[in-house]
Amino acid sequence: MNDQKNTSRFAHWVKTSTSLRMLAIGFLILILLIPLNFIKELIKERNQLQNQVVSEINKSWGEEITLYGPILKIPYAVYHETTLTDAKTKKVQKIREKETRYAYFFPNELAVSGTIATELKKRGIYSASVYNSETAIKGNFTQANFDFIGDIKDKDIQWNKSTIVFKTTNLKGVNNELSININTNILGFEAQFQNENFDNSHNTYTNQYRQASKHLIETPYFNSKELFQDGKIKYSMNYNASGSSRFQIIPIGKETKMNLTSNWKDASFKGEYLPYNPDKITADGFDARWKVLQMNRPFPQNFRALPNLDNYAFGVDFFIPVNDYQQNERSAKYGYLMISLTFLLFFLIQTLSKVNIHPFQYLMIGLGLIIFYTLLISISEHSNFTKAYAIASAAVIILISLYSKSILKDWKFPVFIGTSLTALYGFIFVIIQLENYALLVGSIGLFVILAAVMYASRKIEWG
Repeated sequence: MNDQKNTSRFAHWVKTSTSLRMLAIGFLILILLIPLNFIKELIKERNQLQNQVVSEINKSWGEEITLYGPILKIPYAVYHETTLTDAKTKKVQKIREKETRYAYFFPNELAVSGTIATELKKRGIYSASVYNSETAIKGNFTQANFDFIGDIKDKDIQWNKSTIVFKTTNLKGVNNELSININTNILGFEAQFQNENFDNSHNTYTNQYRQASKHLIETPYFNSKELFQDGKIKYSMNYNASGSSRFQIIPIGKETKMNLTSNWKDASFKGEYLPYNPDKITADGFDARWKVLQMNRPFPQNFRALPNLDNYAFGVDFFIPVNDYQQNERSAKYGYLMISLTFLLFFLIQTLSKVNIHPFQYLMIGLGLIIFYTLLISISEHSNFTKAYAIASAAVIILISLYSKSILKDWKFPVFIGTSLTALYGFIFVIIQLENYALLVGSIGLFVILAAVMYASRKIEWG
């Protein structure tokens, strides 16, 4: 008889203990973190699939464009003496060996003017920004000075084997035969195969040069010394190509200027240098201007091997402004908060109204909150994020409100729950849309929620 009474008391204590209910709810929250993490992995997987499709579109249309050139390349000879001693006769013989190296001279002026017509290419539910560019490049070289190398005699400089080299990340998308006008001479470019032994100057820039992921094109030989008799070598060329995602140049001119116009309205100006004109964004696109002086960059005009200067490139990104997967990922990060606050809401209602809610019912409510994210991902892939968020949140709010009606019997608490969930989903949506003020608004919102919970729980008898 005593055992039955003790068992009955224990069962009653388990059923009515606030502490045990809190532990059970905490355990359920931990369990629900498992499918929530699966949701996050799903978002990453879909985002990777999107990036893969965009990469395939870009590859077939034309990769991003980075221009590095034109650069004047002049070979010169250096000599090494090797001493050989005959083992039998002990006769000493000196052998003089000749080695050809190269000096690279950046232009004195580099002016780039481009018009870029953009469009969206779609494959299935994914899209990528692509463009056709028409770019005019002009400027001049001043007299090549070999003092930076050392004591090089004029007779050892092979002026008649000078060339112009040019590097670009995109040869596949080129729409015209590439040539350059040197004073009055027109020289065509030819693609050069590059491998690990391409650069034979054996200096500190060799490793950097090998890392550069650009295609190199080069003109036939010409005599630069004869052209320098006019004081400067003037050049001009056109580079018209299909590209995607980005257009940028490396500022190798002693004075580098670039002017780009485009119909793309959501441009993002990237790189080491930004446009100087304040009216660059227009109603029809953008018209951006840059100016970079030699004093603005930490590298000289002359090299004994081409360095990798990608870190100093600047230009524009033709990005698609709304990445739904990024917003989905940000939304999923608040999943812990959404589950915890919803369970806290039901816990307070259960405690204050003395209505028993079974752990299984908490689990069903939690799974309803998880389903929100799968709905959000799937709908946003076929619509915009705002519409998807509204549909997914409305569906989940209605589902949980109707389910809570079957638990709580009357409409008073279900209406309150529906209103609270609407406020929570609205609060999280506002935070997702904000960037600079997300932390501030989130902190204020959480403070208000905490104050409301403290006020609602002030009369609970925790004993």
